[in-house]
Amino acid sequence: MSEEMNEEEQQFVEVLWEDGSVIKCEIYDVIDFENKTYALLIPFGEEDEDTEVIVMEYVEDDEDNAHFQTIDDEDEFNRVCEYVQSVNDEDFDDEEE
Repeated sequence: MSEEMNEEEQQFVEVLWEDGSVIKCEIYDVIDFENKTYALLIPFGEEDEDTEVIVMEYVEDDEDNAHFQTIDDEDEFNRVCEYVQSVNDEDFDDEEE
């Protein structure tokens, strides 16, 4: 499930943090990596160059219900972040040409 989302297709989700707070986030992108699907989320209202992107796994169950979950495995999280950074670097290089 690889989707490209343009500005007209902005989608939002609410993410429940471990401390019980809920944060509304824009789904910036959805990527497939190592046979899993991940979502890149940006907290709503914080869209500037210093905003940190939240990376969560996108999971569908047998009844076609979907949810986001944190990536508990630190190695998996680091691999996903490195992949996202490499894709962003390639996109940036393409824009400069």
